Amino acid sequence: MQSTLRRFGKFSLALVFFISIYSCTDTKNSAYKAESSGNLNQLNVVITNDDWQDSIGEHIRQIFAEDVQGLPQQEPKYALNQIPPKAFNGFARKNRTFLKIETSEKTGHQVLIDSFAKPQTGIAITGPNPSSIITELNTHKDKFLELFSNTELKEKRRRMRKAPNEVDVLKKSLGITMLFPSAYRYAKQEDKFFWMRKDIKNGSMELLTYEVPTSTIEKNNDIIANVIKMRDSVGEKYIPGPTEDTHMITEEAYAPYLFETEIDGKFAYEIKGTWEVKGFFMAGPFMTYAVRDEKNDRYIILEGFVFKPSSSKRLQMFEIEAILKSARFIN
Repeated sequence: MQSTLRRFGKFSLALVFFISIYSCTDTKNSAYKAESSGNLNQLNVVITNDDWQDSIGEHIRQIFAEDVQGLPQQEPKYALNQIPPKAFNGFARKNRTFLKIETSEKTGHQVLIDSFAKPQTGIAITGPNPSSIITELNTHKDKFLELFSNTELKEKRRRMRKAPNEVDVLKKSLGITMLFPSAYRYAKQEDKFFWMRKDIKNGSMELLTYEVPTSTIEKNNDIIANVIKMRDSVGEKYIPGPTEDTHMITEEAYAPYLFETEIDGKFAYEIKGTWEVKGFFMAGPFMTYAVRDEKNDRYIILEGFVFKPSSSKRLQMFEIEAILKSARFIN
């Protein structure tokens, strides 16, 4: 009898152990999400063929494939990939970002985080007819663009963290840190001015960091004129052209775009435009952030520009944006 009980006890323990392992495994499987995929700034649009060719698709293209401001040629914010709803399964669901259009009695939208893969941001927009869906798109377009932009910037920084560059000199001199890849090299370091360069096919990518007094940016409240004057003086002093007596300036033909934003919780001006070399045929896009540091009565200037003639520059400027917006102030 006792022998039977002992065998039964061992069996019960083994059964409990098996059930525990199975339960843990099952929980883990149910929580598992595949790793998301896709090129940067590529957006899957889940929509019927008819709607894609009609007014809804037209408005989606106007919002998400709008030309990027500050580039010398037309380039869209996102490369759009239309997918019919029936084909939205398997690998198609793993893209890092997607926009889903659905017909429903209720008009609205839902933000879907890590629904089919991780990390992933999806937006589902519903409405009973094209007019209601278009209204929902237009009403919340800034929110949608910001959600997708933040997702892609975060992914870009994740990739850059695999091989980051040293930033000790920036910490000691300017009191900031910034995430940028080791593919960049320090080309110039002097008087709290730093120039980092990265060679690319048929061109280069450049980063600048330095500080200026608050009055340099805010004098007379003419921000654009002050930024142009500042950039041109820095270009003349530090950024020479390919021949003698040439240097980088802000392109005179077009006024740069000016926006207000924040970096590391501090107010910043965002300026996008085109640079050129005075006295020489060279040009390209630039992006500048003037970050107000009230405690030290200064602006930290974070700038990036690209030289890549006769080629797309969207992805290069996106990398620069991810780098500059990663700046953090050290207390």
